Amino acid sequence: MKKDIILAGVGGQGILTVAAVIGLAAMEEGYKIKQSEVHGMSQRGGAVISHLRISSKEIFSDLIPEGTADIILGIEPMEAVRYLSFLKTGGRLITNSTPFVNIPDYPDREKLLSYIASLPHSIIVDADKIAKEIKAPKSANIVMVGAASPFLGIKKENLEKAIHILFARKGEKAVNSNLAALKAGEETVADKV
Repeated sequence: MKKDIILAGVGGQGILTVAAVIGLAAMEEGYKIKQSEVHGMSQRGGAVISHLRISSKEIFSDLIPEGTADIILGIEPMEAVRYLSFLKTGGRLITNSTPFVNIPDYPDREKLLSYIASLPHSIIVDADKIAKEIKAPKSANIVMVGAASPFLGIKKENLEKAIHILFARKGEKAVNSNLAALKAGEETVADKV
């Protein structure tokens, strides 16, 4: 098994948490992982990208070459589009529909989403809306993990176990909120698998 995943968003959206959940779940299955991240100019609002490589064989580089990523998982739609050059032919773009407007010339939301929808193998999820509906507004990033879960090649129970491990220190309510977010994200894409 080999999956190369680009995680894209802005500071404060939990990109590194997404990488930790997926990476820990992959390690639970005995896979090797490499992860690298680049932070933007500011902690909140700056671009954040993480390269997450998962494989049953040795991984020699933590960076994904352009044109080879299996998945781009965007927590922010413009940031997901920014890294399209990394996506391989037939790869999946899975992104949140809610923009984080942090620049004065941010693209028109409807045009941006229309462009994403026109791409082959793209999935757009309103993760912020879903997170609010399940009363877990801070868990939009985990909704996106759930939306990507059918395409990761990782068992659902290992993603759940990773959530238990990573959120246990925040208490049972945080664990349960994130488990609900994972499930809601997965249910959102059930018809697209």
